[in-house]
Amino acid sequence: MADPMRIRAQAAGDKATVRVLMSHEMESGQRKDAAGKIVPAWFINEVSASHNGKVVMTAEWGPAVSKNPFLQFVVKGAKAGDKIAVSWKDTKGDSRTDEATVS
Repeated sequence: MADPMRIRAQAAGDKATVRVLMSHEMESGQRKDAAGKIVPAWFINEVSASHNGKVVMTAEWGPAVSKNPFLQFVVKGAKAGDKIAVSWKDTKGDSRTDEATVS
């Protein structure tokens, strides 16, 4: 299983800015290893975020996203103490969900 995501959610007024750092190798399928064989594609292809259990953001990613991707978005109506959960799924079927409290 992948390392935990680093999630920071900071409230400002009636919204919260959420910053997420995901730990993932993100292989595009175009690179070759030392033996000259193509490294198979392996990347995050589905991302979603929820605010207190309600989905507020979804994304479909492709192989062009960098290793250990960073994601930032704003959630309207979020306040200190609310829960933000971020989930991803990759092309091998692995998935991860982590949660943070808005501060």
